[in-house]
Amino acid sequence: MDKASPPNLDKVVGAPLTLDTMDQRDLDAQEARCRNMSRGARALWASAGTISLALGMIGIAVPLLPTTPFLLIAAACYARSSPRMYRWIMCNRVVGSYIQGYMEGKGVPWRAKAVSITLLWAVIGVSVTFFVDSSTVRIVMLAVAVLVTFHIATVGPRKGYTPR
Repeated sequence: MDKASPPNLDKVVGAPLTLDTMDQRDLDAQEARCRNMSRGARALWASAGTISLALGMIGIAVPLLPTTPFLLIAAACYARSSPRMYRWIMCNRVVGSYIQGYMEGKGVPWRAKAVSITLLWAVIGVSVTFFVDSSTVRIVMLAVAVLVTFHIATVGPRKGYTPR
């Protein structure tokens, strides 16, 4: 395993994650890898994680900006750069359970789907009604909204996932 590898997430992602349930050996190994990495590399990974986290948080409010990929990227970047930031994002009450659920193969929670679809149609509806003059652009926006709605609604658990 190279020194920049992320921690073994199989042990980290099982039960609801708290600082108590994180395997100390994995955290120690992660800290050792981070210490072996140059400061510049750690700073780049941490910066990429912070930018991804910001985009993910913006994606919560902006319907066409994806949230999950940016949060997963942020967790991976923090795993490579900062054990403290990795623990923070994985234990965060807002996004931690979201990231863990997705990594465990549970898919997207029903409530998150409902909020996403509602915000999507609210923003598209206001845009199409008040801000877009072109009929072609309106049709394209509505078509994209239908496709995104279908995608969000059909994202489910991974094959073989069984709830505990």
